[in-house]
Amino acid sequence: MSQNKQNHKENTGINPAARKVKIKENIDIFKCPVCGDRMHLGDYKSIICPNKHCFDISRSGYVNLLLKPPKHKYDKEMFEARNIICSMGFFDPLIDAIVGLILNNVSDNASGSIRILDAGCGEGYHLSQIIKKLQQNQGTHLQGIGIDISKDGIQFAAKNYQSIMWCVADLAKIPFMDKKFDIVLNILSPSNYSEFSRIIGNEGVLIKVAPDSGYLKELRNALYQGTNREQYSNEKTIEHFGRNFRIMNTQKVMYNVSVNREELSHLIKMTPLSWRASDEAIRKALDGKIDRITADFTVIIGKSR
Repeated sequence: MSQNKQNHKENTGINPAARKVKIKENIDIFKCPVCGDRMHLGDYKSIICPNKHCFDISRSGYVNLLLKPPKHKYDKEMFEARNIICSMGFFDPLIDAIVGLILNNVSDNASGSIRILDAGCGEGYHLSQIIKKLQQNQGTHLQGIGIDISKDGIQFAAKNYQSIMWCVADLAKIPFMDKKFDIVLNILSPSNYSEFSRIIGNEGVLIKVAPDSGYLKELRNALYQGTNREQYSNEKTIEHFGRNFRIMNTQKVMYNVSVNREELSHLIKMTPLSWRASDEAIRKALDGKIDRITADFTVIIGKSR
């Protein structure tokens, strides 16, 4: 892989006014996370429901719809590392596969507009690239919305990807009205199938990406050799998907990526796989001779039952 990193940011300046216009244009999707009522835009500074539950729009244009700060390990350092890994093209073949599935399985909306939600969007790279590639292949208007429980991830996304709406939100209680999305993406992230089924339109689809057994196997072997974490199977994940959604298609995506020691360090910081590893195991992995990493995924596309 080339050492010349590409910059995938849309632009360097933040245009919160344009983002707020997008919120106004799509205000019909929002559902108050407190009472469940519809919401409206209040003076371009907040969104508010009839019961006066109010959520401010940040200076960079994202909305925090969490009711209380969550406990999680998804911090700023992790998203900075993930951005570096994404920018070196690590996930690009996966993104191409997702785009292909969308083009082959999703019909144009009669209204000429398609809404895509990335549930668990992190720092926003995947959604931004998927929309960019889709726009190169069709003339339909695409509106991307990304949600994540991590404020750090959403702040990063809002700063770097201007054409997409970003919200801090919980998958356990997605703050959007019923049947508002044509596509829901769930990429290497926890799922909430009851909420996904509720928000996806009658002709809409869910696309889930699950790691397969070879995903980051070089790291898994180095960090957990001789333990029950050395091996991984996504069989239960696929079965769980099939119990909740009718599977239309699955696709295996597998490839190798060359990495140097610095890139390997960022990869270790990026992945939750390293959370239970000891400092000694991480040091040994970095000092080892890992120069290629396996990317191995199962992509599943389905419709509500």
